[in-house]
This record gives sequence, C-alpha cells and structure tokens, in this order.
Amino acid sequence: MKTDDRVALDEWYAVETATAVTATPVVTRLLGQDIVCDRMPDGAPRVRERFADGFGPPLPVRERYGCLWTTLGHPNRDVLAIAEADEADRRHVPCGWVKMRTSGPRVVENFLDMAHFPFVHTDILGAEPHTEVPAYASEIRRDVDEVWATNCSFFQPRIAATETEGDFVRLTYRVPSPFVVMLYRVCPSAPDRLDAIALFIQPMEEELCRAQPVMYLVDACSTHTALLHFEQTIFLQDRIIVENQRPLRLPLEPRHEIPTRADKSSVVYRRWLKEKGLRFGTVGHG
Repeated sequence: MKTDDRVALDEWYAVETATAVTATPVVTRLLGQDIVCDRMPDGAPRVRERFADGFGPPLPVRERYGCLWTTLGHPNRDVLAIAEADEADRRHVPCGWVKMRTSGPRVVENFLDMAHFPFVHTDILGAEPHTEVPAYASEIRRDVDEVWATNCSFFQPRIAATETEGDFVRLTYRVPSPFVVMLYRVCPSAPDRLDAIALFIQPMEEELCRAQPVMYLVDACSTHTALLHFEQTIFLQDRIIVENQRPLRLPLEPRHEIPTRADKSSVVYRRWLKEKGLRFGTVGHG
C-alpha cells in the first residue's frame, strides 16, 4: 500500500538503470506503490503509477547518473548534484541493483559505519588489529540540508581496486537525501583528487529495498570487471549484515539502540531523519 508519509513522497528516487528502460514497460515498486517505466516513441522516459484499473498520469522524471529518477510527490529541490559525474576523465561504474530485505535507512546507516570494516570486509576495507575508529566530525549542514561526516580515517588493507598495500585512508561521507549516501576518498593515483562512490536506494516497501552503488573514479588502469568485482564483493558482504539486523526499520529514538563514539554519523543521520519527520522505514518517530 502506498505510503502517506509526505517526507518520503517528496523525495527523488533512482528506480531503474536508464539503458534498461525501453518501449517495453518495466514494472517495479516505490514506497509501496507499483510504478511502470517505459519510453515514448520519441525516446523520452515515462514513469506512471499502476493501479488495478489502469495507470496514473506521468510522474516527474529525470535521467541522471545512468539512472531513471522519479518522485511520487513534490520535491522542493532537484535530483542531488554529483560534481564528479561531470568530469570527463572519470570512470563511471554502475555496479548493478541488489535487492535487500531491510529498510532503506538501515542500508544508509550501514554505509556510514566504519566500525564493521575489519569484521565484515576482512582484508579488503579493514583487518585486525586495526579495529578502532579514530574520532571524526559529523554534522547537519543546514545551508544545504545534508548530513556530512568529515576527517574520517581508517586503516584499509586494500584502499582501492588498484592497490595491494594497506594504509590509513581519509574518508568523507555525505548524505544528501534520506535514501542516498556518498563516500569520498583520496584517489591513490591522483592524490589531489577524490574518488566518489554513491549509493542510490529505491525503497520499495518499508522493509524491502533495492540499491545500486555507482562509482566515479580516477583510474586509468583497472579493468571494468575488476572495479565491478571489487565493489560488488563489498556490497554483497554488507547485504548479509543489514538483512540480519533487528528491527529491520531504523530506530530514531536514542534509547532504542546504544551508540558508541564510532557511531557519531549514525546518531546525526537519525537526528536529521527525526527532525524531518520521516516515517517510512523507521520506528520511534512519534
């Protein structure tokens, strides 16, 4: 059943890979509502709600970052801006959609969590004995209405697909909307630039979503297959974790789950969602 959560309805969502949308309709779900994606005879994309007795009028639609974006409401701003996507020398690597039996906010929170690196992504993003998360800063940036975590650092045995040696890497996290999260990290082959990795989440139901990592990398060496395998390995390891978290919906009341110092970005993200009044995929928002 389609949600009545105005906060969730008034966001933009990536719902399909743009090249997968043709004249043949593709049915998917968004916020508890069936939607249909196809292309008009002139090639323009179209997204409509599907009901038992037919279709609704065309919804707003954008083609950005290799995806088709739509909304079931009335967003007060456009699809997020990813400056790195406009830099011609970057590798654009969409990593494919992965369906997960959990809520979208749980997926965002897992992406923000560095503490699980040594235990879930062993010998890739982390390794014992380097288990401590050094202190970092996290804040709601009111001028842009986004959550940022800065000055993050962590020891990683493989800091990128191009590297075999480990090192402490500096990371920056950005949450530009409740269902999109991004990571910026120093590019090993161009230390004055940052690689950008986005995670686009399509909340299908309260406890069911799809997500696709999309990378914008300065990397002239790696094969597309190697980059894809590197990111897919990490994301499929994450899926096991988030599908086993309980509750599946993200608690917004501090007393429901006790945070540690390493969870600062999660605490700020939850506070931000609570301030917004987001109900879809969360609990404890009364």
